[in-house]
Amino acid sequence: MNVVSPAKINLFLHVTGRRPDGYHTIRSLMCCVSLYDTLTFDFDAPKVRVSCNHPDVPDDERNIAYKAARCFLDALHQAGGAAIVIEKHIPVAAGLGGGSSNAATVFLTMNARWGNPFSLEQLARMGLTLGADIPFFIYQKPALASGIGEQFDFLDNLTPWGVVLVYPNIRVSTAAVYKSLNLGLTNCEQKHKYFPLNMGFNPQFHMCNDLEAVTMLWHPEIAQIKEQLLRHGAMGVLMSGSGPAVFGIFSDAVAAENALKALSQNKSFSCFLSRLLV
Repeated sequence: MNVVSPAKINLFLHVTGRRPDGYHTIRSLMCCVSLYDTLTFDFDAPKVRVSCNHPDVPDDERNIAYKAARCFLDALHQAGGAAIVIEKHIPVAAGLGGGSSNAATVFLTMNARWGNPFSLEQLARMGLTLGADIPFFIYQKPALASGIGEQFDFLDNLTPWGVVLVYPNIRVSTAAVYKSLNLGLTNCEQKHKYFPLNMGFNPQFHMCNDLEAVTMLWHPEIAQIKEQLLRHGAMGVLMSGSGPAVFGIFSDAVAAENALKALSQNKSFSCFLSRLLV
């Protein structure tokens, strides 16, 4: 069976602190977008196996989808297996949550296969042991996330705007970005401290990412991509997560298509036209 696994973007991301265990606490508005990996499952396999068409994605027990399958079967006390083939379309290590999404898709698909023995809340708790973003992908709803990204206030008033995603084909280490972040210099607190859940999200005001300054210092092309998206009519532009993927929010479909064509002229960029999944 084939199942799609969506990417996500951070419509804003404020880093609020650092815990003694090394995790950073955040306040972030997260939303899935219509850019998908495809996962194919064979439940007749005698053990867990994972393979992927992307050379940078491991195909052994290091793969987070493998870990999710093993975690699920162990929790179920089930001796069966699953062969999982991942067809990547979401750029790897781009701030779009592709690996976490794949893991969540494994949890959800295997849960359905075995008759839904676990609630979404139980799956989210399992997922949190593997990665902070996995619980968000278990629910797949626009959410204001807090804590380390596992506490949610879900939103139902986002507009399904068009999104142009640009990946400059560079690799960024999330751990290195957070390690280099100076919490005393973050600038998103005032903009989002009192984000009104009932008033809705405004791309022209609320878009801010505390991690952007760190990644942009290392990779100035991120600022150049933002400038080009704005020049082509984006209502707001931002780096997603720890980067380096950048996105623009568009209310005009023609403008979004023109922006996609313009930025695709740079052959070092991978560009995608998608929309918010609200």
